[in-house]
Amino acid sequence: MVYITRRERFSSAHKLENKNFNKEENTNIFGSCYNMHGHNYELFVTVKGEVDKETGFVTNLKDLKKILKSYVISKLDHQFINDVSFMKGKISSTENVCIAIWNELEKPIKNKLNCELFSVKVLETENNIFEYFGK
Repeated sequence: MVYITRRERFSSAHKLENKNFNKEENTNIFGSCYNMHGHNYELFVTVKGEVDKETGFVTNLKDLKKILKSYVISKLDHQFINDVSFMKGKISSTENVCIAIWNELEKPIKNKLNCELFSVKVLETENNIFEYFGK
């Protein structure tokens, strides 16, 4: 089994907010992140699979790049995360962003690239890194 990681970048804004809380509760829990703010994120997507004897690839990285751009980057880059289709109804924490990205990518990677999604890692800041490995 070989693991391959592709990095992409996107810039997005978000506001941490629980719609069931009032302003005071949101402010107490989320602090300044209750205000709209943005990050320059780095996304690392790792897939795993066996090396194809004819190509020497687990998967073609150009195809992985296309899927990442189509299913994730085009939807998140220079957008308000709270309004992105796959984030509707969710608190836009980076933990939830990781899970949502996984959910967007798992089937296309399996069906179109003939390998498996292994992990989704999002760097929000140089000090805050989030990683999801599926259920």
